[in-house]
Amino acid sequence: MLINRVGNWDSLDPFGEMGHFFSTLQEDRGQKDYPQFNVWEDPNGLLMTTELPGVEPEDLDIVATNDTLTVKGNKKVFELGEKDSYLKKELTYGSFSRSVKLPYRIDADRVEAKLRNGILSITLHRPDAEKPKNIQVTNN
Repeated sequence: MLINRVGNWDSLDPFGEMGHFFSTLQEDRGQKDYPQFNVWEDPNGLLMTTELPGVEPEDLDIVATNDTLTVKGNKKVFELGEKDSYLKKELTYGSFSRSVKLPYRIDADRVEAKLRNGILSITLHRPDAEKPKNIQVTNN
């Protein structure tokens, strides 16, 4: 047993302060949607990226309709050896699904998705009829 900062006796925690830090991260992570996205916009449409380590392209289902993008998938469990056991397990596995409302309609026929090194990139094109148009002003 050890004396902690406030003078109480505690059992030995091999992770110490870091154990508390990681448990706090786990609580915060459980309150957020998964997967989380970064979104960029230009006049032609949107680029969305997310981190999906350990997910293979065949384990993903991406659906785009009007102004909604849905990403579904499955992150497979990492198999341990027969005599191995976890000391600490913070990563989550299994099925996930997230639908994101987009700021405008997209052209569902022109959506492109690429998965490389655990990063999913989705390019969403704006329909030509809905792209912003520059209006020329004349002097009459």
